[in-house]
Amino acid sequence: MERILASWESLSVSSGLLRFLDINLRGIGQVMFQNNPLTGILFLAAIGWGSYAAGVPQVAIAGVLAVVVSNLTAQWLRVDNDSLYSGLYGFNGILVGLALATFLAPGPLLWVYVILGAAVSVIVMLATTNIVKPWGSALTFPFVLTTWLLLLATYAFSGLAGTALPSGAVVTAFQSYPTSPLRLLDLVEGVFLSISQVFLKASGIAALLLLAGLAVSSLAAAVFALGGAILAVLTAHLFGAESDLITGGLLGFSPVLTAIALGTVFYQPSWRVVVYAALATVFTVITQAALNVALTPFAIPALTAPFVLVTWLFLLPRQCLEQKDPAARDIENPAAGA
Repeated sequence: MERILASWESLSVSSGLLRFLDINLRGIGQVMFQNNPLTGILFLAAIGWGSYAAGVPQVAIAGVLAVVVSNLTAQWLRVDNDSLYSGLYGFNGILVGLALATFLAPGPLLWVYVILGAAVSVIVMLATTNIVKPWGSALTFPFVLTTWLLLLATYAFSGLAGTALPSGAVVTAFQSYPTSPLRLLDLVEGVFLSISQVFLKASGIAALLLLAGLAVSSLAAAVFALGGAILAVLTAHLFGAESDLITGGLLGFSPVLTAIALGTVFYQPSWRVVVYAALATVFTVITQAALNVALTPFAIPALTAPFVLVTWLFLLPRQCLEQKDPAARDIENPAAGA
């Protein structure tokens, strides 16, 4: 694996086109904290399969377009090369593109929105990084903020329609759900879809491709992703969340990211870190449910806001938990070095 990556790096250095391809692949991998082009290829395959299987190929196209626009914008802004070459300016952009194409109806203005959102996400990334630098990184906050504003604005524009946006009937503060036993099949489905929903996909095959992408870069990240998904599904079931949300992975994708971030990116894995990450993962499920309710009047999805909020909260105490060396962390972390 190292030999393959070394050969690819040599080729990238010798070709501007290959270097730009490498940057985009790393940007896709950085959605789940992996600075690895092989991971990016497997993640891209997961996005492509998930979009094809759902009959929405335009979603995958929008994601690719967005990551390219994001990195072109970063180059135009003359960001530092180390961050650019690590893919730090593409991961928020691709999520913006995937989300907009998922929630909005196809049409010419959708593509204008995707290009605009991808470019703005780089600006928000730079701004957020400057603010949070003392304790952490921007994470996917630029994606969340940019997408929220773009989706909210559709209610004021007749040229854009949020055909897949949530409505007030999806989650309400006073709705109770009948308890039901958690069958093994439901558990497995919820776990795998929690992983694939990181990229807004509901596909078990996509989840396997994502886990493979994690494993080729960091076996620990794959383990924490799977463990985080299992813990999230069990937690949501324990508290009696709506079954469709659990099995659809809609309460588990943010906890998956939290588990990877705190378990492998910001801290050296240890038993204390495992417990700390598990606590944060459980709380992310609670935060996901809370934001689902809080955002109901606005009819917009929570996206990865629960992951961002909880990870920031668990980084702020700055307790001594075998924290990684900042220089090493900046290389692995999708936003720490930006």
